[in-house]
Amino acid sequence: MSFAFSPCADGEQRRRGRVGAPDIQIEIVCPGGGKNKAAPPEKWLNSFVHFITLVEKLGNALGTLAFTWASVVLLGGYPTVLHPNNDFWFATTIVFLEAARMFSRDNNRLDYQLFFRTRGAFRSIGWNGLVLIICVSNCLVWLLTSSQSDWVPQLIGLLLVSPCICVEVARLLLCDLLQHGISLWSPIFAILVSMFMAPTLIYNLDDDSWILRRNIVLTTHMILLVVVLLVTLSRLQFPGIVKLVDSTLGDKLLPWRRVIIRLCMLAAMVTLVFTSGTGFQYGIIIFQVLALVVVSFGNLQIPAAGLRIGLALSRIRDNNYLGDDDQMVPEKINLVPSLNIFYAMVLAQGILYIAACILEVFSFIPRRSLVRRAEFRGRMGVEHVNLYYAYAFEKCMRGAMLTPEKIGLIRFAMDSMKSDSPKMQLHGVQILHNLLKNEPFKTKAISRLTNSMKTMTSLFNMLGRTSEGDKDIRSYATKVMAEIADSLRIVSIPGAMQLIASLLDIGHRQKIIDPLLDIDIPEAEKDTSSQPVGKEKHKFMMLTWWKQLAIYCLIPTEDRHSSNRDEPNSYMHRCWKWIAKCWSIPKENPSTNQDLLPVLAMSILDKLASFDLENCMEISRATGLISKIIDYTRSRTEMKNIDEAQQIMLKGSSLKLLRTLVGTKGKFGVTLRQKISEHPFLLSNLAQILDDSCSSREHKELTAEILRNLAMDGNTRAEIGHIRNIISRLMHAFISKGGPSSTNSDHLLGKIAGQALALLAMENTNNCLVMLAGPDYVFIKELTIMIHSERYKYIAASLLRYMCVHARPQLTSSDLKDLSQILPKVWEGIMDTEGAELEILVGLSSQICNVLPDYFSQELEHYQIKETFIQRLVDVLNATAIPTSQCPGIRRVVVEHAISMMEGNHSYTSCFEQCEMMETLLMVERTPSRAENYRFLLDDAGVMEHNVPLPALVARAKELMGRGWL
Repeated sequence: MSFAFSPCADGEQRRRGRVGAPDIQIEIVCPGGGKNKAAPPEKWLNSFVHFITLVEKLGNALGTLAFTWASVVLLGGYPTVLHPNNDFWFATTIVFLEAARMFSRDNNRLDYQLFFRTRGAFRSIGWNGLVLIICVSNCLVWLLTSSQSDWVPQLIGLLLVSPCICVEVARLLLCDLLQHGISLWSPIFAILVSMFMAPTLIYNLDDDSWILRRNIVLTTHMILLVVVLLVTLSRLQFPGIVKLVDSTLGDKLLPWRRVIIRLCMLAAMVTLVFTSGTGFQYGIIIFQVLALVVVSFGNLQIPAAGLRIGLALSRIRDNNYLGDDDQMVPEKINLVPSLNIFYAMVLAQGILYIAACILEVFSFIPRRSLVRRAEFRGRMGVEHVNLYYAYAFEKCMRGAMLTPEKIGLIRFAMDSMKSDSPKMQLHGVQILHNLLKNEPFKTKAISRLTNSMKTMTSLFNMLGRTSEGDKDIRSYATKVMAEIADSLRIVSIPGAMQLIASLLDIGHRQKIIDPLLDIDIPEAEKDTSSQPVGKEKHKFMMLTWWKQLAIYCLIPTEDRHSSNRDEPNSYMHRCWKWIAKCWSIPKENPSTNQDLLPVLAMSILDKLASFDLENCMEISRATGLISKIIDYTRSRTEMKNIDEAQQIMLKGSSLKLLRTLVGTKGKFGVTLRQKISEHPFLLSNLAQILDDSCSSREHKELTAEILRNLAMDGNTRAEIGHIRNIISRLMHAFISKGGPSSTNSDHLLGKIAGQALALLAMENTNNCLVMLAGPDYVFIKELTIMIHSERYKYIAASLLRYMCVHARPQLTSSDLKDLSQILPKVWEGIMDTEGAELEILVGLSSQICNVLPDYFSQELEHYQIKETFIQRLVDVLNATAIPTSQCPGIRRVVVEHAISMMEGNHSYTSCFEQCEMMETLLMVERTPSRAENYRFLLDDAGVMEHNVPLPALVARAKELMGRGWL
């Protein structure tokens, strides 16, 4: 027979590796035997990080050497001869500065990152810093232009309003919610403070044009106030405002809000210079420039480096280490070269630090390149790269100078998955999923992932997280598992299949109560005595209202959507959105029904089952798993929050998985098919899919394939026959889809349906009678027509064979006439074909000979092929001394054909004798095979055993030949 069953992938040549533990064993086979030569996407960023950290490490090494040199050689060797006004204190200052850096780096890494880290030495100047500069500048000008008696109340007022205008001060005094609110509204406070102070400052000027200047300044401040107020309102969470902004500007306004507010703050600073008097303008400009520089510092690395360079240059330039006394006394021998060496090391250290900080500013270039090369998407992609950059920087700083630490995106993802932080775990699985979707890096990612026991354990544990906060982690962990499942062999992972099965429970089912089995116990009524009433209930409603109002007014929309975002410290981060539009970030892919957890779970199970037989065993042993899979084949489910499109997707996924499971080969496949067929709703669900006109062609193809494989079991075959609607729908698909105008998809459905009908007709008289009695078609005539079609020839021949075997009494004269007309076509095929196709045609010819013995003999004589035909049968027997798994019954059908011919016409006995048929039968008798007792061989298992063994047929043929000879 030429029926194609879904093969497992274990026949492919694959590389294998094993990771084992006492309780967990995972065998992984990576797809593709060749070495992955694709360069990792993070290579450029890694080289950039290695170079910056090398520069910083050189600076650290020089600083450590300078610290040792100063403490041992200078302060230890020349403490009394160092110049008391400069060298002694310079050396002492540098020693204390280096000691703070060294000890914080070794003992407190957080302090080191805060004060002396190169990464983040520059930071973006946000509007909080600009607000602080504006307010301090206004107060400074006010203090300088006011009388001394007004200083005290002004300073007190500044201290009182400082939390309202500066978020930096608010961080020390207020909660997070108020910090968000102050950050949101502080630009408006700054404009108001500047606008209220401007008239007073201008009035104090000794200038006749102060009225005109006041009007210009007030107009400018009013324009700035309106612009800042509009931008601030657009960031509020009030539904009406959000809807209005999204409908007009959408996400395009988001990056420009920050730019507009910064420009307004800068305009307010320029206006302040215009407001102050001529004598203070240059001083205010210098103060604001210095303030901008100071605010742009992310930590003390740049100021400390500048201090080192300043101290070293001031002494190297003077080169007056001995003071006024130039005599070289014994105590001052080697003092000058010692100080030169010391200051040179300090100078080089400062230069290296500043160079590293300036280079780090341009880290946005390789980071953006990594976003594009790794195909990260959206804001989360940028955050992935920023976190990896910080991870790579810390790793390289910890490693040795000449042997840098091995870093990579895959290693970072794995380390993040093993982290205790849910946020880092989410980043880890997202990065890993993105790399697995990228074919050039998939093989390496799978190999590295599956060779880490802790990572695999963490990945499986993520599948079982059901809390609302872990929803994204569970979803991405499922996607990662779906990518690697076709390369994973699970030998013994306690609870692994149950964790995967738990993904199928995402659709909560409605509880249906059986009046004969369940007791409907009403829920206990809540004690109303403890519920707040009257004023207390009103109080809670007011608190809720105030809380919601505070959220709307104090938290901007960007913070709501990106509250977990880790803002990078790069100085150029906020500039690349409009200076590098050509490096735009691809938008995140929208979620689809394919991302539904049950769909992903069944995809995982399908890949596991296709890859290895042991995985199928694990699926079979999992409690209730097969029932859950079959439940999704229903057209109407009791699941909540599942729409129609998702139901269709779930049905298709479950049918694909069932198709794989029922196509399992070997003895276990027989057992698994029996277990699946025992489900009480399986066949009715499949019948409903075939009968539903709304079912897609793909679903019907999968259903027909499942029925075809289930029909290999005799009991299931009989049970399917009792559901006549299944057979009628299969007949409709097989016969009506075979026309020449049909599409390839129609032909595929028709072919699978025909295969299912052929298996249903084997050894089952009732099914044959049901097919023959179909009211819509003259079945025999349709089959004889299909014999002339190469696409359906062998399926139709197989069905005709079983119709002749099991429905012979019901064949009409018209049916017999149709059968007689296809004999020449069948004989032509017997002469030309081999293998399973030859077995089918010989079997059909044998049954036509049984049904029409006289006509069969007449046609052989008419076409004058009697001797040629008999010789062909004998040659086939001689050529198949050892049966194959593709056609184990070829010798059986040939012997059956010989028996039918000799029983129908004794004259054929002499012809067989002339062709040495007896010697061939003796050879068959001496070389029996157990495989010939079955219709199919699926690996090591025989399916559908014959009722009559081959040796009995050989004995009957020998008996007929003996009678003919007598």
